[in-house]
Amino acid sequence: MRSPVTLDQSLVQQIARNLDQFDPREQALDGRTHAAVAFTLVDCSEPANIANIPHGDESRAQAAYILTTRTSKLSSHAGQRAYPGGRVDPGETALEAALRELEEEVGLRLDSNHVLGRLDDYATRSGYVITPFVVWGGSNVSLTPNPAEVEKIHRIPLDELLRADAPILEAIAESEHPVLKMPLGDEWFAAPSAAIAYQFREVALLGRKTRVAHFEQPYFAWK
Repeated sequence: MRSPVTLDQSLVQQIARNLDQFDPREQALDGRTHAAVAFTLVDCSEPANIANIPHGDESRAQAAYILTTRTSKLSSHAGQRAYPGGRVDPGETALEAALRELEEEVGLRLDSNHVLGRLDDYATRSGYVITPFVVWGGSNVSLTPNPAEVEKIHRIPLDELLRADAPILEAIAESEHPVLKMPLGDEWFAAPSAAIAYQFREVALLGRKTRVAHFEQPYFAWK
């Protein structure tokens, strides 16, 4: 059995080193809206609240990332899995937007010193170009969902990214490229969030130069 990914300084150094050796690709907006997200690393001190994701006494020592379920009250992408993030406001950088949204959505205030690197831009069918930043949140952090935007906060063990059944690729008639999904306990989540998670696995954890911008999103994410 593979040992759990432990939240410690060696993990941070490994991720930072791998991201520093990676050349992230930007995408032109071409009329699309620029958005940014924070792929944030924390501890597993709270259950993920997703079926068949284990949580035990040793969980605090394990590394996790923050995934949210968006509230059903939102006008777009309601109920979908997402990372803290949103559109880049006039006058701010993508990094500033990601950190601002991280605080607004889950109550975690961090500065640029916590940023370990970034991944490729991902253009969505719904008209956004997402810039993902990998952020070190640390251990013993308290997270509070903003009820206007977030229904639930999930701390997903990094072990879930390394499952043998990841990624899940599903062909669709409308595209030459498959939809990318990532397993999540007994469930799954799809691109764009799954594409970011998969590239984090490949680049930050495994040191590979895997690209994901070509992967498709499921139909419900096209709107």
